Amino acid sequence: MESRVLTGATTIRGLPLIRKPVARFTVNCGVPALKPTGTFNDGGNLIWGKKLRPAILLEASPATVVFPVNRRECLPPCLAAASSPAEGSDSPGPVGFFQKYPAIVTGFFFFMWYFLNVIFNILNKKIYNYFPYPYFVSVIHLFVGVAYCLVSWAVGLPKRAPIDSNLLKLLIPVAVCHALGHVTSNVSFAAVAVSFTHTVKALEPFFNAAASQFILGQQIPITLWLSLAPVVLGVSMASLTELSFNWTGFISAMISNISFTYRSIYSKKAMTDMDSTNLYAYISIIALVVCIPPALILEGPQLLKHGFSDAIAKVGLTKFITDLFWVGMFYHLYNQLATNTLERVAPLTHAVGNVLKRVFVIGFSILVFGNKISLQTGIGTSIAIAGVAIYSFIKAKIEEEKRQLKKA
Repeated sequence: MESRVLTGATTIRGLPLIRKPVARFTVNCGVPALKPTGTFNDGGNLIWGKKLRPAILLEASPATVVFPVNRRECLPPCLAAASSPAEGSDSPGPVGFFQKYPAIVTGFFFFMWYFLNVIFNILNKKIYNYFPYPYFVSVIHLFVGVAYCLVSWAVGLPKRAPIDSNLLKLLIPVAVCHALGHVTSNVSFAAVAVSFTHTVKALEPFFNAAASQFILGQQIPITLWLSLAPVVLGVSMASLTELSFNWTGFISAMISNISFTYRSIYSKKAMTDMDSTNLYAYISIIALVVCIPPALILEGPQLLKHGFSDAIAKVGLTKFITDLFWVGMFYHLYNQLATNTLERVAPLTHAVGNVLKRVFVIGFSILVFGNKISLQTGIGTSIAIAGVAIYSFIKAKIEEEKRQLKKA
């Protein structure tokens, strides 16, 4: 790009000043010139779901530029602007550490999600060892979480989102399935080893694929079905030789899988613009109302007769109350952090995170409780987890391809 300086005359305090012509020459400074590509009538650019105004996309190409006369003008535009900012300009402030390194924040979210999940499972099982009443404990989980949400709304962190009758009708099926899946998971935790419950719950992707195929009418690729074969095989192997196996724990874990599958189906029908924190709070409130009647009917008489007294005699009133409080707090926080974490990552990272979480829980539960497992159970569990990982990877890749097609 060339520029030409013409000889001209100006007057300073009445005296003519003759300016000498400046020689025109070009030097390649290595600064890329910008040239427009695309058209103005392309409409809005869709970036992360937000509609932006039409703009000219710029791409860099090597070109020659005019070497400036003034040394100050040789600064790159960004450095020149930094050295002499214009008055009244809305220049952004300094970038914070967490904004500069978002991966650290995401990693912290993953760590807290796993940590709280492991602590919840360990403490939950310890409570069942001296207080085997899963329906009541499930109510406590939800009750502490609801109390936490109400306090958060009271202080405005976050601000409570309004809800109407139409949204309530959409959320009730989701909350009912959430309550049923939560209670049956706890029944399984109380009946068998934590590691075995999580091994059976590894079948959840199989139920999700079956529901999508036969209920929602979505075509599931054959590769996804093939990837689920190791999951079914591994769970079957682990169940045949699990030392803590009983039908109550196994069937309860299977009902939990079905319940959470239907929760996913109803969640797709109840898509809303409400943020995940408020949405989970409303679901927890409805689920608590659903869980209270079964707990009163099935366990109420036993609790009043000897359940509470036996637990207090074994561990004391203070430990009994604090254990129930903290297990409920850990349950709510790990679920809330799981939701917030999965919103920050891509589907593939989401899938890998879920698989690693289950591995962490199974491994730590075996170490903490010293559960003895047979060689066949260990191999079956490993095959099932590997199958879930393969399934999650394939599904995430399919979803990513669909998203790219929509963008195109």
